[in-house]
Amino acid sequence: MTIHREGYITLSISFFVLALFNYLLQTYLPGHTLTFVFAGISVALFIFLLSFFRKPDRTVASPDEDSILSPCDGKVVVIEKVTENEYLKGECMMVSVFMSPLNVHINWYPVNGTVLYAKYHPGKYMAAWHPKASTENERTSIAIGFRHGTLLLRQVAGALARRIVFYARPEMPARQGHELGFIKFGSRVDLYLPLNAQIQVSLDQKVTGNRTVIARF
Repeated sequence: MTIHREGYITLSISFFVLALFNYLLQTYLPGHTLTFVFAGISVALFIFLLSFFRKPDRTVASPDEDSILSPCDGKVVVIEKVTENEYLKGECMMVSVFMSPLNVHINWYPVNGTVLYAKYHPGKYMAAWHPKASTENERTSIAIGFRHGTLLLRQVAGALARRIVFYARPEMPARQGHELGFIKFGSRVDLYLPLNAQIQVSLDQKVTGNRTVIARF
């Protein structure tokens, strides 16, 4: 377990600010209850931030060309047939995974293939489970061509998320299990899959990035 590079700046700034406030309280209010309370809160907050930016070892030893792996940790909140109008321009199966602030927030490529399309959309910050979040919130859309067709992966910001990071660029190779991006502080990932994909998960199921199979062919 290590710390993800996206957390370096946030953790450094947080440590400096918390240390400064604790120093000032200790200097001007030595022995005061507020000083001890704030010190406890500071430790708890920094431990939470360390946990949020944790980077577990989720190496995919042998890519499976016939399986779509979960691109993130979280809980399945949507499984339905929809029409995707941005890139796929047709009907597909949508599977959405909601990530709470306690989940690992790294996003991984769910399949082997090639990035065909990658676009960032500024937007609102509605709760990630809101039906309109996929089309109105801050988000990215990444289309990947793979052995069984094309899928679209959408990173969606939530009420707490204020920065989506994605590394995908058109014509880049997509490697199952490799990092695709990171979403900070609560969010969701939507997968738009070909209709012939056999969904392997159910609503409210907890999934693990790079481990749980979302669908098979």
